[in-house]
Amino acid sequence: FVKRQKNDAADAEAICEAAQRPTMRFVAVKSEEEQASAAVFRARDLLVRQRTQTINALRGHLAEYGLVVAQGPSHTAKLMEKVEDPEGDLPKAARLALTMLVDTLRSLEERIKQLDAEIARRAREDEDVRRLATIPGVGPITATALVALAPCAAIFRKGRDFAAWLGLTPLQRSTGGKQKLGATSKMGERT
Repeated sequence: FVKRQKNDAADAEAICEAAQRPTMRFVAVKSEEEQASAAVFRARDLLVRQRTQTINALRGHLAEYGLVVAQGPSHTAKLMEKVEDPEGDLPKAARLALTMLVDTLRSLEERIKQLDAEIARRAREDEDVRRLATIPGVGPITATALVALAPCAAIFRKGRDFAAWLGLTPLQRSTGGKQKLGATSKMGERT
């Protein structure tokens, strides 16, 4: 709805035009508690991505020296041991930089654990979260994320609309009346 030359007048016109559309859906206003809960998940997501980046950097730098460890977060301790091994073949300058990455990794792990504890606390206190956690395969993190990030269920006409909001829909490459559905899209609420 926004035209070129973005300014306040053009924004106001676009808002008025969008509000007049009969099929326009509006975002519900969240309470401060809901925003705080969402902030916990956003912060945790950021820290997890940073942890992955740090692990990959550490793995890549050690591979340049011929020190290779199996992939996955469960093998991170082996990477750290190789950096901290005083008998290792790492040059002194590289050891200094890699030790900083190991310290960063430990700090990230500690902060993620703190946020996980906060999520677990919220899961114990919220009745809706406890009820969602009774679903097989749904744990405290998923249940708390649903309550914190998902809008009120009443705005969805059917379960399929909620699945689309989550991003659990196939990519469509349809033409000429032939439907071609691809892999699940990454659109929607990824958290």
